[in-house]
Amino acid sequence: MLKDTNYIRIAKAIEYINQNFKQQPSLSEVAEHVHLSQAHFQRTFTEWAGISPKKFLQYISLEHAKSILKSHKENSIFEATFNTGFSSTSRLHDLFIHIEGMSPAEYKNGGESLQIYYSFAETTFGSVIIASTAKGICHMAFTETTPDAFAQLQLKFPKATFLQHQDELQKKAIHLLQSNHGDLAEIKLHLKGTEFQLKVWESLLKIPMGELTTYGEIAKNIGHNKASRAVGTAIGHNPVAFLIPCHRVIQSSGHFGGYMWGATRKTAIIGWEGAKTHATP
Repeated sequence: MLKDTNYIRIAKAIEYINQNFKQQPSLSEVAEHVHLSQAHFQRTFTEWAGISPKKFLQYISLEHAKSILKSHKENSIFEATFNTGFSSTSRLHDLFIHIEGMSPAEYKNGGESLQIYYSFAETTFGSVIIASTAKGICHMAFTETTPDAFAQLQLKFPKATFLQHQDELQKKAIHLLQSNHGDLAEIKLHLKGTEFQLKVWESLLKIPMGELTTYGEIAKNIGHNKASRAVGTAIGHNPVAFLIPCHRVIQSSGHFGGYMWGATRKTAIIGWEGAKTHATP
């Protein structure tokens, strides 16, 4: 069974675990909830995540999030306690060599004169729509229905010209999402946002895979110590799912918090990245 198909079942399991975390549900209880035998669930989960359900759950638990946060005066993250486990070239921010915000004119006129290519793909975490211009990836979002996804893209660029086509930029981005290997050529982003939003999104790219940070820490990184709420708003407008890793930002309390594409998906991505990163070779 393909990993993207398995995600639907795995997501139900993760949601159940989140709701019943304090009871520490057993493998049999979770398997029963998703209507699978223990053996089938174990096999399906391991196929999707690459590790056993037990080890995966160590990384999606609230205690894992808290364990990499240090309680200083402001209860903010100061340094992750784990190494990434990959070479530095595998870190996402090293692959994004250039972020080019759209010109004020492009921003104002809704993408007039822009040619935008878009396509749909199945990924480890469900279906996505991805779009690009000649300058770089401009949009990626998890989606449940194709028509709604395209309609949302059109709303972002109401005057652009659209063509359904998967170009090389999109192929490289999808491959990165699927593999998390750092041997790809540079991936460029062509983003529509304010100067503040671009700073926030660029800061997100510096969070290594398998590590988490807080809204307050992002605010410090961009030189706006008291702008945690504004940072949260900018993160909520992230136009490129997963590749700009807004899922790696959590509350200072250790709670994972919300996510534009669903709290269960956020938890799944955090757990998957953590398990992959810290897995024993």
